[in-house]
Amino acid sequence: MKLTTWICICLLALPGRSFAQEVAFETAFFRLVLDQQGQVQSLFDKVHQTEYGLATDSRFFMQIRVSGEVFFPEKLVVREDRLYLDFPAPAVQIEIEPRIFPNYLRFEIRSITNEDQVDWVVWGPFATSIQEIIGETVGVVRNESFALGIQALNVKTLGGFPDAESDIEPAYDIFETGDLVDVEASWRNQKFYRGQTAKVIENGSVLQAYSRNRGEDRVIVNLGHDRYLAPAYEDGGPVGSAIALFGCPATQALDLIGEIELQEGLPHPMIDGEWAKKSSKATASYLIIDFTVDTIDEALDLTEKAGLDYLYHGGPFKSWGHFDLIAEAFPENWKSMKAAVTRARDRGMELGVHTLSNFISTKDPYVTPVPDPRLAKVGYSRLSRALDRTDEAVFVESPDFFNQMENNTLQAVQVGNEIIRYRSVSTEAPWRLEGCLRGAFGTAPAAHSAGAKIGKLTDHGYKVFLGDVDLSREMASTLARLFNETGLKQISFDGLEGNWSTGMGQYARSLFTKTWFDELNPDLQGTVINDASNPSHFNWHINTRYNWGEPWYAGFRESQTNYRLMNQDFYKRNLLPAMLGWFSMRPETSLEDTEWLLARAAGFDAGFAFNLSLDAVAKNGQSTAIFEAIKTWETARMQGAFSDGQKRRMQDIQNEFRLESNGPDQWKLIPYALVRIEHANRLKQPGEPTQTDLTWHNPHEKQALQCMLSLIPEEGGNQATATNITLTLNQFHSWEVPVRLQANQHVKLNEDGSLVVYDRQWNKLSEMASPEAVPWLEKGGNEISVAADFNAAPGALLKVEIKTRGMAENVSVSAQ
Repeated sequence: MKLTTWICICLLALPGRSFAQEVAFETAFFRLVLDQQGQVQSLFDKVHQTEYGLATDSRFFMQIRVSGEVFFPEKLVVREDRLYLDFPAPAVQIEIEPRIFPNYLRFEIRSITNEDQVDWVVWGPFATSIQEIIGETVGVVRNESFALGIQALNVKTLGGFPDAESDIEPAYDIFETGDLVDVEASWRNQKFYRGQTAKVIENGSVLQAYSRNRGEDRVIVNLGHDRYLAPAYEDGGPVGSAIALFGCPATQALDLIGEIELQEGLPHPMIDGEWAKKSSKATASYLIIDFTVDTIDEALDLTEKAGLDYLYHGGPFKSWGHFDLIAEAFPENWKSMKAAVTRARDRGMELGVHTLSNFISTKDPYVTPVPDPRLAKVGYSRLSRALDRTDEAVFVESPDFFNQMENNTLQAVQVGNEIIRYRSVSTEAPWRLEGCLRGAFGTAPAAHSAGAKIGKLTDHGYKVFLGDVDLSREMASTLARLFNETGLKQISFDGLEGNWSTGMGQYARSLFTKTWFDELNPDLQGTVINDASNPSHFNWHINTRYNWGEPWYAGFRESQTNYRLMNQDFYKRNLLPAMLGWFSMRPETSLEDTEWLLARAAGFDAGFAFNLSLDAVAKNGQSTAIFEAIKTWETARMQGAFSDGQKRRMQDIQNEFRLESNGPDQWKLIPYALVRIEHANRLKQPGEPTQTDLTWHNPHEKQALQCMLSLIPEEGGNQATATNITLTLNQFHSWEVPVRLQANQHVKLNEDGSLVVYDRQWNKLSEMASPEAVPWLEKGGNEISVAADFNAAPGALLKVEIKTRGMAENVSVSAQ
């Protein structure tokens, strides 16, 4: 054993002695070595005898910034049970308490001399040679054999590096392309990182965390404003900042983080007695239905038919802020929701609600009739002239904060108990807000004296206001009280980025969720499934999961498809349960579309939200089959019935499957190969062929044709007819569809040779047997031609989907 290792392990046994030499800290798997200048000399894997420390220009254990200049330590001294780092900045010395646990190292800042001069303190960055898997949010980097990680041990210790004064973490995702409709397979070769607690660098990665001194007001770039006031916030500053560092076999990284959570008193959510990060129930799919006290049973019936345990309300609040419920849906407010929760629980199900975190509706009591002084402000000035109740120009001492119009949706200011909206700001002194509407949002116009404080209200594109840190935390407390009083068991913290209104970035985001978590009743704390659309390092511990992907931009299969798929890699590299996002069941949603989703869920072992209305269910002719399919697939998925090979094939969005029950805990997985053809009605030259041709490889055995045809009218129209629809296979066997297909109708040729015609919403219109022999598709190459006569405007489209069935595969719980 090295002397330096012995020294660290025995620090407490050596009172009065000082050392200024290499210092080593060891756990069961990992060794950290610091030199006398406070540089990291080694990040050593004891299991595989491998060095993972990466030589860089700067590899200091800690760095600080003083008056805008970054400093690194000059000397590390070990004295008593403490480390002392001396910096060349004006007499700054940082006292650090190290603690060695069997599987991780703990470091906490105990004191800083001249602390008020220190802007921030950074732990690291710790440079490693690992570059295979970068868990940017969780703060873990891995290769096949070993993992290195950092964990912030309190909410004021932020994951990442203070690149931005706003403390907003960088994110690189699919939205930067501006493309919300995508189905390409290129997602497998792309990674979009959210945060930088762990970060890719040349030849490796870094692990990093920091804490900021917030003792004074700062003006920063924030929320699209070049000038934004970040008010002082008293939290003790960097003193008390603490981290855990660890190294362990890669397969043990998740368990070790759970151990750290329990040892350090971090949030450790449980589901039915199992840590949520390891529970399959963390990926539980759920229905989203805007139920009321009158329709709760109908909504629960559908949840039960789908075999799911959670029913979620997508928008129960009449306003955000106080979180009162829509009176027509819940006449007794929270009491009505509690009755619905009880009703669901009696049937073995739980209820949840969707929120937008600290968004504040303009009709909420925080705004009207008397606005709360804690509404977030971009910044302040003072009135340069007295203002009476009817003045339409407001004179201010400075235009700063008010003339930033790029992210200024509501164009509103607060003076005392009045909100005033303005059209523009003068371009020269005397500075004034022009075109003002007095007493906006139900506030009362009032006279205000010269010198009165006036603040530019922070707003959001959803046409809402936001809270400062105190008001935001009060809103989080209200949400906790809602859950305590009703027993709700699921929530989504959508819009957590609204907390950036505080000027505290990811810190405020975590304060919001931690306040909610801490104030839940003991029987609820840690048992409520919660997710968000905006991850952060500390919230990794609070959030059960994340669930991105919206259904609003395109068809069922196309809306944000690449985005959803790339998220699966995010979950995997950040040791998170997987989810696929929201999908909407509309009256025209097909069983095939639903099974396409269900196969992806099985492939990635990812849950999803199925958003629907009772009206859509009533109109959709395949509703019963859709809910039966969800129950069949999700029962098998949640029981872990699919093999790894089956999962890999189901991850490919081009592959199609059907799952059929085959006895208790047994199923048949049937693969299908498909080709899609679009035969357009377009103007042609005389003699130009009228058919659409292609060659398709059928990977399955020779079999009778199965197909579906859909007639889509030209954009904006609803009149079209297709007749004499003919499919020719291999230039030999032509089959004429005996149907006059109308706009938005579908016709299916099934395996048994039956023909079924459906309307746009999959209600059966007619059924018949094919009057002529159905052609066969050969195994291997097939030439396919489609022809039709259109009675429609150019732009109408006949969509043809041809599929073949593969050999059924056994799926069973006992086989896994």
